[in-house]
Formats: sequence, C-alpha cells, structure tokens
Amino acid sequence: MDGASETTDITIVGAGAAGLAAAIFAAEAIRGTRGPARKIVLLEAARRVGAKILISGGGRCNVTNSAVHPEDYNGARNPVRNILAAFDQQAAAAWFAALGVPLKREPSGKLFPLSDSARTVVDALVARCRARGVALRMDARVTDVVRSPAGVADGGAGFTVRYGDREVRARRVIVATGGRSLPRTGSDGAGWEIVRRLGHSVTATHPALVPLVLAAPMFHAELSGLAVTVELSVIIGAKVIDRRIGSMLWSHFGVSGPVAMDASRHWLAARTRAGPAAVAMRCNFMPGDNFERCEEWILKAAAAHPRMMLRNLLAERVADRLGAAIVRGCEIDPAIAAGQLPRDRRRRLVQALTAFDLPIAGDRGWDHAEVTAGGVPLGEIDYRTMESRRVPGLYLIGEMLDCDGRIGGFNFQWAWATGYLAGRAAAQPD
Repeated sequence: MDGASETTDITIVGAGAAGLAAAIFAAEAIRGTRGPARKIVLLEAARRVGAKILISGGGRCNVTNSAVHPEDYNGARNPVRNILAAFDQQAAAAWFAALGVPLKREPSGKLFPLSDSARTVVDALVARCRARGVALRMDARVTDVVRSPAGVADGGAGFTVRYGDREVRARRVIVATGGRSLPRTGSDGAGWEIVRRLGHSVTATHPALVPLVLAAPMFHAELSGLAVTVELSVIIGAKVIDRRIGSMLWSHFGVSGPVAMDASRHWLAARTRAGPAAVAMRCNFMPGDNFERCEEWILKAAAAHPRMMLRNLLAERVADRLGAAIVRGCEIDPAIAAGQLPRDRRRRLVQALTAFDLPIAGDRGWDHAEVTAGGVPLGEIDYRTMESRRVPGLYLIGEMLDCDGRIGGFNFQWAWATGYLAGRAAAQPD
C-alpha cells in the first residue's frame, strides 16, 4: 500500500493511554448505533503500543487514584472539573474491570491492577481495540495533519493525515501524541507542531514530576536511599507559591520521591517566570512545626536530658543519618551534650531543621520526567467533547493539553477521561 491513501471515519494519532481509550470509546459508541459500519484507524509512531504505560509505576501501572479532585491538577479549573466529572475514577475502575483488569487500592489511595503488571493493562486495551475492529498501525509516525479545502467533499474526509509515504483521509482526527516526557517511549512533542500549523497555540512547556539535582557541596549522596517525610515550599522572593507535605527520597544526585516530584513543576515554572536567583525551595524536616515550636522542643528536651548527645536527641524527631548530617552542616559536634549547646548554634540548628534551603542546581530532564507541564490551552477546546474550538473535527486529548496532575495515578485518569469524551464525540454522526 506504499504511496497509497485510504479513507477513514476517525483517525487517532498516538496509541498511548489517551489514544487507546479514545479508540475504544469511539468504536463502542459506533457499535451502539444502527448506522453503517465506520472505520477507525489508530496510528502509533513506535514499534510497540503503550510504552509509557509499561514502564509506569515501576512496571505496575498506577491506573488511577481512589480520590480524584480538580485540585490535584494544574490547569484551568472549570474545564478540568467538568472533564473529570464526565468520567471519574469510579467509572475508570469499572471500565477496567469490564476489560478484565480488576484494580486494587493501596493505602496511599493509588489503584493498581490486581496482577501488579502494567502488561495486563496494555494487553487488555489492545485486545479491546482489536475486538471492536480498530485498525492498529505501528511504526507509523505522523508528520502532518492537513485540513481539506473548504467546499471540497473529498468523500466526506475533512483531513489528510500523512505518515511516511502514506496518507489517511479522515472525517475526524483525534491527536493523542503526548508531550515530551520520557522521550525513549516515543514522546517528542511533535504533535504540538502539527496542531500549531492547524491554528492552535501552545504554552511554554517544561518537565513535571521530575527528580531534582542538588548542587555540591551537599550531604545528599551520603543519605542516598533514605526516605523522610518533609514539608516543601516553593518561594518566589518572600511569597510561598506552593507548599506540600510528603515523602522525599534522598539520592546520589539530589532528591526524588512523591513530594519532591510534585513540587518540581512549581519550582521549574517559578524559575521560568522569575529567574533562578529569585526562586527557592525550602524544606522543613519537622512538618507541622515552625522555628519557635522546634526551638521550644529542643530546649525542653535538653532540660529533661542535659547529658544526652544532641544526635540522639534529634533521632526522636528525624532519621538518625539525616540528623547527623544536618548537625555537621551546622558545624556542631554531633556528640555534644544537648544541655551544652550554645544559643547561637541551637538557633542555627533550628533554622536548618525547619527552613533548610535546598540548593537546587536543576532537574534531571525529560528522560526522567513522568509528565509534561504546558501544552494546548484548555480554553482552545470544548471541554464537553475535547473538540478544537479553532478546527472543527479535530480533537485534542491527554498530555497534548495544558494540564498535568500530581503523582499518584492522576495523569492516567486525565488520559482516560479525555479519551472517553473525545472518542464518544468523534463517533457521533454528522
């Protein structure tokens, strides 16, 4: 079929989570009507389907979360609320059960397949696509989507989708090519250039849910592998723009773990807006306590146990390795008796415990980012259908859009919800 073209009713560009969902929901919406059979083609640039699904959640795939709210996302609040309400986490869990993939809830609220294998998720999605007659084309990198000239019927096709030396004429097109995160899975941001040519704008993009690199000298390497509960604040000047509590994982390069990953997008966005010198990330190793309460605790503990080594006293509230590293960083002898700690050193220690400025040198980049921040503004799509407000017949879903969720299954829920709306809407007859 080299150099040839075919005509379809719906062409979906990208067979990731959102694209697979859109294909299934479109096919099932068509199946539920009494009209003539209609053709759906799903084009994927990679040689295998769902590469990002397969590596997510450590290979287990955190499908969604038991509690999903608009506040879990960074994006225009009203569209996000309506999109999530159209296909919520309960609907997603029921859908996966119907696909033969029952889910289990972990204490954190994350929902994983009972099999603990991302492969079962991909296999179920692909099997349902094939069972519903979706034509799946691999190694089919789309280079352009072109609108048919006004007034030209072209067999009912409104678009020409080009890949390699082939082309597909489609009545409607759903673009689900993702962002730029994890480029080894095939995400390279090319879809944004395609929709730009069609008339859409794209906001500035940067990595989100990405580990952060700390500058030397710093004690992170000696703490590698240690997870601690902290409060992280992103600050521009004197204004806190984001604050959250959660688990932070020390690493040889810096920090990772849920709270650091969630905070990373806010730090990166702030740095873009205000410049690196104006932005700080402050860490409270004693969440819930401020400077005054922490100092009061140390004074009372020292009064009750004046001969206790400071390091042992701190071990009551922070991990031993972390406490020792902070004490050394404050140029305090960790073996000093708590009752002998001078006032100036005590206050320096309290400051380090409750308001430690992490010396962030940067992030680990797109290769380690789980999602992309930025994309096509939600105001440019109809949130009831995911159809473009600028190009009728064009639908944009998933990571293509300027919306990203925090860690914990929220970005997959966004993919399922946007795929649901677009698939069902694109399947409607003219």
